[in-house]
Amino acid sequence: MNLTEDPAARRSANGEAYPASAGHDHVYAGTGSPAPRKAPREEHGDHRGSREGDMTALPPDHTQAILETTKQVGAVLKALGCPFALVGGVAAYAHGIPVRLQHDTDFAVRREDAEAVTAALRENGIRIVEPPEDWLVKARSGGEEIDLIFSLAGRPVTTELLERAQTLPVDSVHMPVIAPTDLLVSRLMAFSEHHCDFGTLLPVARGLRERVDWARVRQETEGAPMAEAFLYLLELLHVLPTHGPDGAGHS
Repeated sequence: MNLTEDPAARRSANGEAYPASAGHDHVYAGTGSPAPRKAPREEHGDHRGSREGDMTALPPDHTQAILETTKQVGAVLKALGCPFALVGGVAAYAHGIPVRLQHDTDFAVRREDAEAVTAALRENGIRIVEPPEDWLVKARSGGEEIDLIFSLAGRPVTTELLERAQTLPVDSVHMPVIAPTDLLVSRLMAFSEHHCDFGTLLPVARGLRERVDWARVRQETEGAPMAEAFLYLLELLHVLPTHGPDGAGHS
């Protein structure tokens, strides 16, 4: 949820620590809330980076395993009837962006539904790793991590945000997925001086540019320096038209 994990917590199969820059996957893991401590991943087999001993190698690709966990949790939430939306890197994947999933699957739920959601997950054999915190519940299934988030970029998950979600297939299972504009806003507002990886968000912005309400993105991120810098970068790259002083776009 591009959520940033503890850089000291991940190690390669040969015992060497991955550098802090090697553990970030998507988009999105970033949801804008403080990064929670990650539970140790259950390793299966002899997983190695692209080259044994290569300190810059990324961890193994968990895409299919994460998709299976996403479908499992999505089915539970759909049966429960509480509103929710898929967010983070798997949401970008559902929107057709080719991202490599490595860390977890993220769902936005309302804070008032946390108790019911947690109970439903337990009843379906999904382990709750930590009790509800201020802004999320953490769980685990099949060795993959699950984040159920109440706050995106410091803003509470609302009924209105969930109603804007689009029903899309996620590896053949249909479920609500956060709308492209809300995905971009939440990602941009997650940027800070300590976490500002434009490289992960750039392919998402390119891929979704025809489906995003950029005027609303600018309005909701106004005054956020990292977000404004990213939007200016999109102009320089001709992803977006030049934004004039009157608020209108200019070719």
